[in-house]
Amino acid sequence: MSQSRLQQMIRVDHAGEHGAVRIYDGQLAVFGKIPGMEKTAALVRHMAEQEEEHLSHFDNLIVERNIRPTAFGPLWDVAGFTLGAVTALMGEKAAMACTAAVETEIDAHYAAQLDELENGADDDLRATIEKFRADEAAHRDTALENGAEETPGYEMMSKLIRFGCRVAIRASEKI
Repeated sequence: MSQSRLQQMIRVDHAGEHGAVRIYDGQLAVFGKIPGMEKTAALVRHMAEQEEEHLSHFDNLIVERNIRPTAFGPLWDVAGFTLGAVTALMGEKAAMACTAAVETEIDAHYAAQLDELENGADDDLRATIEKFRADEAAHRDTALENGAEETPGYEMMSKLIRFGCRVAIRASEKI
């Protein structure tokens, strides 16, 4: 595997983890202020803490390996927060639908990266992605267990969010 491809992987994963943190920030900005939402806020806060751990790891890799972060960072910052806040304003189940959609796409993304890393190109990165993929799958499962699929228009919402994730992934790999 080329060094360039490894850099793309780290760049896009860094961008994705940043976006995930911002989605949860948006959700917490809503749920943290609404009485009666303490359980949902705690659930979102737990997932956010794991995403912050992921982001911290990729922040370090970006610096250690001298990789240029995506130029779309400011856009993903605003888009992630907005997506999180809007879905939270739609209700708990809609926020969970957002999480399920995003984490489904990230699980697939990480699975594809693991397939590429099978040849031992970067065992440390592979181990990181395996661990983070498990966390993302747990987030998806938590969202589904908490009513994501009960959201009115769930299928369409999920498709739109997943499409947006795929666009962000492709753009962040290159730019």
